[in-house]
Amino acid sequence: MSGPQKAAIMMLSLNEEQAASIFTLMDDEEIKEISQHMAGLGDIRANTVERLFSEFVEQISAGGSLIGTYESTERLLLKSIGKDRVNNIMEEIRGPAGRTMWDKLGNVSEQVLANYLKNEYPQTVAVVLTKIKPDHAASVLGILPEAFAMEVVIRMLNMEMVQKEILDGVEKTLRTEFMSNLARTNRRDPFEMMAEIFNNFDRNTETRFLTSLEERHRDSAEKIKALMFVFEDLGQLDPSGIQTLLRAVEKAKLAVALKGASEQLRDLFFTNMSERAGKILREDMDDMGPVRLRDVDEAQSHMVNIARNLADKGEIIIADNKDDDELIY
Repeated sequence: MSGPQKAAIMMLSLNEEQAASIFTLMDDEEIKEISQHMAGLGDIRANTVERLFSEFVEQISAGGSLIGTYESTERLLLKSIGKDRVNNIMEEIRGPAGRTMWDKLGNVSEQVLANYLKNEYPQTVAVVLTKIKPDHAASVLGILPEAFAMEVVIRMLNMEMVQKEILDGVEKTLRTEFMSNLARTNRRDPFEMMAEIFNNFDRNTETRFLTSLEERHRDSAEKIKALMFVFEDLGQLDPSGIQTLLRAVEKAKLAVALKGASEQLRDLFFTNMSERAGKILREDMDDMGPVRLRDVDEAQSHMVNIARNLADKGEIIIADNKDDDELIY
């Protein structure tokens, strides 16, 4: 089975929203090629689809030879085309996105950019900050050491037209030093990426894939499981985190999710509710009667995703059972 055929089967296996998101990342030629294969696949057996996804999981999680890197890609390109062209191509491949170097800097977080610029000459920093958006420049200045930031401000005030040679030199330095280092430090761990993917599976699919992976690569499966955040891990939240999560989750979803929760986790949520709210929720759970496992899985996954979003925003803390994450009261 060719690569495009495998890609076509995987795209057909996803729901419409997921497939649409992936298509937006492809160019027209890629979309055309995969679409042609999708249209000509015919009937595909379930065991073929399962083997294909198992192969995908195995290659990603095991970090096998089929997973390319920036360095291996660059070495391959250098054997066939000139260095200048390779540099331009690799600079476009590496993030962050943007048509020009200054566009790309606009997509770099203020903290990361400030950490780099604080080691440059104030005049160089002044040139950079005049080329990015004012709100971004303001945020970077606010992070830089105050005395250094004032030196930069003075040079920005006294700056005349920057010669093209100087601007080209600054841009070249940013491209060769800052952007290449940024791409290396931003490279994602494949196990973390697969743990996020597994977190978005329904319960049956998650179990099936983990079981299959354990049979082939037990160590990889254990690493992924250790990085996954599942519904029962909500029991690690402190009372403040539980209350924040309760305010963010729809009551109907909460009732269905807790219907399939352990007694210990149920008690944790009820303990952090008012007596009246807890009574109403218990009554709602009793009134709904039997609930399909699929609906429970969906509601619990919904709560997990909300918890992770809240954690990303810093509104709650999700511990990972490591000693250095223990909370001190």
